[in-house]
Amino acid sequence: MFKAKVYVSLKPTVNDPQGLTIRGALHGLGFDRVNSVRAGKYLEIMVNEEDQARAEAQVDEMCRKVLANPVIETYHFELERVSG
Repeated sequence: MFKAKVYVSLKPTVNDPQGLTIRGALHGLGFDRVNSVRAGKYLEIMVNEEDQARAEAQVDEMCRKVLANPVIETYHFELERVSG
């Protein structure tokens, strides 16, 4: 079994209103040294697979088809073998 740690973020050229709102809130709390914030998604997915290459292929397909919008987002992930 593998745990996939998936990170999805907006492409650098895409406007990030959520990140701007977070930056504004941080500035309002006195963290005025924060220059920029980019918001994204973090997901943990347990994959019941023994073969690492197959688990990696499955997670990559999940990201391409469901978890990330390839037009405006990028993704990367890490796999960690866990005992199930």
